[in-house]
Amino acid sequence: MTDTTAGRDRLDTFPKLLRHNAKAFASQVALREKDYGIWHPMTWAEFDQKVRTRALALRDLGIGRGDVVAIIGDNRPDWVISEIAVHAVGALSLGLYRDSLESEVAYLLTHSGTALVFAEDEEQVDKILNLGEAAANLKAIVYTDPRGMRKYDDPRLMKAEELDAAGARTARQRPSLYDEMIDSVSGEDVAVLCTTSGTTTHPKLVMLPAGRIIDHARKYLQFDPKGPDDQYVSVLPMPWIVEQVHVFGKALLCRMPVSFPEEPETLMADLREIGPTFLLMAPRVWEGIAADIRARMMDASWFKRRMFALALSINEKAAARNRRSWLADFLAFRALRDRLGFSRLRSAGTGGAALGPDTFRFFHALGVPLRQVYGQTELMGTYMLHRENDVDFDTVGVVIDPAIEVRIEAPDRQGVGEIVTRHPNRFAGYFKNEKSTAETMRDGWVHTGDAGYFDDKQHLVVIDRMADLAVMASGDRYSPQFLENKLKFSSYVAEAVTLGKGREYISALICIRYSIVSKWAERKQIPFTTYSDLSANPAVYRLIRDEVERINATLQPNQRIAKFVLLYKELDADDGELTRTRKVRRSVIEEKYGQIISAIYAGEPAIDIDTVITFQDGTNQRIRTRLKVETVETGMTGASGEQAA
Repeated sequence: MTDTTAGRDRLDTFPKLLRHNAKAFASQVALREKDYGIWHPMTWAEFDQKVRTRALALRDLGIGRGDVVAIIGDNRPDWVISEIAVHAVGALSLGLYRDSLESEVAYLLTHSGTALVFAEDEEQVDKILNLGEAAANLKAIVYTDPRGMRKYDDPRLMKAEELDAAGARTARQRPSLYDEMIDSVSGEDVAVLCTTSGTTTHPKLVMLPAGRIIDHARKYLQFDPKGPDDQYVSVLPMPWIVEQVHVFGKALLCRMPVSFPEEPETLMADLREIGPTFLLMAPRVWEGIAADIRARMMDASWFKRRMFALALSINEKAAARNRRSWLADFLAFRALRDRLGFSRLRSAGTGGAALGPDTFRFFHALGVPLRQVYGQTELMGTYMLHRENDVDFDTVGVVIDPAIEVRIEAPDRQGVGEIVTRHPNRFAGYFKNEKSTAETMRDGWVHTGDAGYFDDKQHLVVIDRMADLAVMASGDRYSPQFLENKLKFSSYVAEAVTLGKGREYISALICIRYSIVSKWAERKQIPFTTYSDLSANPAVYRLIRDEVERINATLQPNQRIAKFVLLYKELDADDGELTRTRKVRRSVIEEKYGQIISAIYAGEPAIDIDTVITFQDGTNQRIRTRLKVETVETGMTGASGEQAA
């Protein structure tokens, strides 16, 4: 459970909470990192000591109150140490996604006026050094991993070890200085700059005081208790507000140990070794796990497939009553959860984007206690959550704190309108952007831009972004996000974008899930060379058509997908098609694939494509292909009186 022995007035910043834990629980494990296959624990006392020396070194470099320090790299204990050290000197931390492009990094560093960057390794250092004038004001670039760094001679470069050694000398000379520093910082001082998703434009920087994060985390823990006996594995990107609340606010308050996987590729193996009791992952990760399970069942024997299907059927009925069947566990799911690293899970969450109800049902049938979290960066991430025994796959639950007010503004006849929230720990505004602050926060209410309504149980149902809700030529309204989630439940679909605003019918751009479809093609002895080649194969089109028809059968006729195209490449955040949290940038899609969209609605049977795509390593590939426009029976008549498909 949460440690509440000290009030917010005294422990209102991350460094103060850490100091308290280091004194009271010195030998308990705070962090754990896997390196070269070995887990390395760090106690609260060691954690605090590392923060002390780094903070004093930052002070010696001239970093102080109001300065911005950026951090870019993987989720590591060093990130956590650096961020708390930044707050200890009164500066503001700015987390950057590890896969951010140089142009994105340049904008954020310039807009924030960043004074120093913690860059994990050579890859991230390269991004900074290549920025030229955008990085001209940096006092230092501190790196942790020295591999490949000998070739650089920029005077601003500094090893993290050298920085910490300088801080240790200062600590010996002035042993009380660190405590004086952190006691002078208030919980109402802005500590964290968190980027918004930036679905339509450059991300805004949300200003978050540490005291508000801590108070929100305390209320969160009262709704969903965690404690020192829990185990949390840090999977979500560290710049994400939800991970900030969990790794800093919640973990510092309840002393829940946080573990960091060695690499993204080793995540599932690392989960099995740790056996987390609490886990939070993005929808695309849950979708990927579900797809992988189905793919493995494709390769299983007839007997195992039958046992899996039987266990799934049994547990689906049990899950509908918030129970778990011992028989289903015996037949298949106990061993499967153990293989996934989910055997000790008491709580699991998904957030950042919607996860389809079908995927929710699948994991509950497996015995995974998955719940949807909902919120915004401006409102400390999660403020809506299902109660433990009241999970509704179509909703995001209830408020975690009675002091949080949520209402639906300007609802239509169905009760659908904009979700507007008044939160006692809301953000302090957008950094250097008073205009956007005034537009988002009016009379104390934060306008989320999301569309939703309350159901009969007073659970909040989130439909889509207000700007993304689409009205067809017939006047029928539909949610693109809802249809896309339906499509992505298929093992064979990695990403989908639905179209139909102002049109007579709905169409879709679909990206196949290459890892699964390629395995399917191999089993069917279908030859292929590349992603583009496979996605254009007639057999693959038939496969996806079957999936679309199956999904259409669950939809109202006016919401069914009438036509689709299989794209020649996957949607990618590096191409601006997705945000770093994997949300679709619809305006970019409509502009970039405008030729394809126009051809679909012009009734063309196929579209000739001649384009060049750029890979992460900078190499280019010319794509010359012919995309087929596949039509699907919908049972809906178009404006001409004929069927739309």
